[in-house]
Amino acid sequence: MTAESITVGGPQVHVVADLGGTTLRIGRVTGGGSRVEDIRRIATEGLGRYGTLSAQALQDRVMEQLGAELAAYLDSPSGAGASAVGVSFAGPMSRDGVVLAGPTLWGGDAEPLPVGRLLTQRLGLPVLAANDITAAAWRYAAVEAAPFCLITVSSGIGSKVFRHGEVLIDEAGHGGEIGHWRVDPSDSAPPCECGGRGHLGAIASGRGVLLGARRAAAEDPGGFARSALAGPAGNRPEGVTNEALAAAIREGDPFATAVLRTALVPLASAVNCIFTAIGIRRYLFIGGFAIAVGQRFLTLLGDELTRLGCFGLSNGETRDMLALGAADDDHCLIGIGQMLARTLPASEVTGAHTHRR
Repeated sequence: MTAESITVGGPQVHVVADLGGTTLRIGRVTGGGSRVEDIRRIATEGLGRYGTLSAQALQDRVMEQLGAELAAYLDSPSGAGASAVGVSFAGPMSRDGVVLAGPTLWGGDAEPLPVGRLLTQRLGLPVLAANDITAAAWRYAAVEAAPFCLITVSSGIGSKVFRHGEVLIDEAGHGGEIGHWRVDPSDSAPPCECGGRGHLGAIASGRGVLLGARRAAAEDPGGFARSALAGPAGNRPEGVTNEALAAAIREGDPFATAVLRTALVPLASAVNCIFTAIGIRRYLFIGGFAIAVGQRFLTLLGDELTRLGCFGLSNGETRDMLALGAADDDHCLIGIGQMLARTLPASEVTGAHTHRR
């Protein structure tokens, strides 16, 4: 590409997508900014909707949906003038854009997926693909002065440490997957969507806490009947939703609070381990469930963390390590847009655009 192909007169427009286990979001970011416009939300056609299909069939379905929705967005007025595409992906990924697994998207084993290369071929634009939490970390790198660990508590649990200008993962994508740390080695441990058992994400994610609440209700029907989760109509345990659970916890409902406290014990252990191992003293929590519970989530997590004790820190210093991220679901979209602005030269992205239409 040559400098002559650069469009003059304005910043670059990038189409950005965030493919999660529940929702696919697509929007537009201008010039690596912190605002996403014209966001479209589509239910992800993966494990959550078509759980009876094989992992490979689900992977194929998800990729077809992603490619088709991106192409439609690029051909709409919202995508006009886009010079590149960024995709954040809910799964471990190598530095060269190969998805190694999709636990919340297709569950078990499927072929490694070179997302960036496949989408570049289909869309005719350069495509930057990154793990979703890696992308989200770049949103906060612009405002966080100290090293930090970003943890999402949503359909699953993911994490990334950002330190000295980079996300700490190796070339093959290993690192930042505390959601798949096995915290319960028992044979009866809850199953994880990746196929394992007893993983942190199976216990402390939004889905994990919800399943824990339903199990607790079955084991303690009297306690559940007195809970706001049962409601005046005496709802059944299987009718409990994440929204109702988060609301009950915010209001201090004893039954719902006890369920979350139990789930937060291994998450507090994970934070304690990261702090003790590498000294990170800033933990930002995002994700639908954590944000829905809000400040109460940090209070309860802080209770467990201070009970464990962080070596060398007072209880106040320990609680001060915890904070909520922005109360929106744009983390990955903003972050992948900022990664695009830093990664792709203007001549490359604009030049590629001239070959698309």
